[in-house]
Amino acid sequence: MADATTAARARIDRALAELERKILELKARPASGSAIADDDLFAPRAGNGADAARVAELEAAGREASQALARAAAAVREVLDQDDEETESEAG
Repeated sequence: MADATTAARARIDRALAELERKILELKARPASGSAIADDDLFAPRAGNGADAARVAELEAAGREASQALARAAAAVREVLDQDDEETESEAG
């Protein structure tokens, strides 16, 4: 799980760096300039099967991370509910 999280974080860091680079390019370019070839970050890329497999792997890691966060949130809610019950019983 930690490896998937580390990989996801590295991918997000790379995407943010790429986004910052593209924003700087757009700011530096005159409004009448030509479009940047890869200005759509969310457009599907033509790639090979390895890319598709990597995307599937990352999507699976994202689902696992989402499920882990949901379990953690449920655990936090449970602890908070127990604290509320204890506080109420002490006050009453």
